[in-house]
Amino acid sequence: MISLDQHREALNQSGVEMLSLCRKQLENARDAFFTHDSDLAEEVVRTENRVNALDLKIDRDCERFIALHNPVASDLRFVLALRKINFDLERVGDHAYGISKYIIEVDTPIEDRLLEIMRVEEMFESALSMLDDITDAYIEADAKLARKVFKKDKVLNKINMKSFKVISKEVRINPELIDQFLLLFSVIKKLERIGDLVTNIAEEIIFFREAEVVKHRKKKTFKRGKEE
Repeated sequence: MISLDQHREALNQSGVEMLSLCRKQLENARDAFFTHDSDLAEEVVRTENRVNALDLKIDRDCERFIALHNPVASDLRFVLALRKINFDLERVGDHAYGISKYIIEVDTPIEDRLLEIMRVEEMFESALSMLDDITDAYIEADAKLARKVFKKDKVLNKINMKSFKVISKEVRINPELIDQFLLLFSVIKKLERIGDLVTNIAEEIIFFREAEVVKHRKKKTFKRGKEE
């Protein structure tokens, strides 16, 4: 019979593994995108099976942890948070997979000028930086570190919001580039969504460490801001 502490540590290490794997998936998807490397993109697609398998393992292990140990207080918050973190990380992997599929199937090299005006490289770097921060926050179980990603997510949201206006303007000038802009828009949307998923993970770390539900408080703050 495995002890609660041993089981919890095994779960914790699986969470670290999932974070590392999904971060590497996004890094490879970025490199494949900018170099138009279909072989690297294929590697991301193949590795998606590992992401899915680890996702299922963590979910099953969390269920087993609850069934065996009937955890309470911080142990219960930990396993509930990990299940949600695991779910969000699997979706991060899905978006890295989706970007790589574009590279394999669409075969549309993007002009450097378009990448620059759409700030795609900045989005990739921000998303990867957020994953680095949230990995540190998870390993250290540090709510303060987790909160760092909220500010970085605003950068992704800002670029995403401006992207449609940029595309509308540029397509009128260069309609022959519509395919490139559509591909860029799809990638930007996926990167913006990754930012949202990482902020979800940050909220779960804060919940685990401080027993504080951030999500609803953030919604109330947003609503008050709109009313004012």
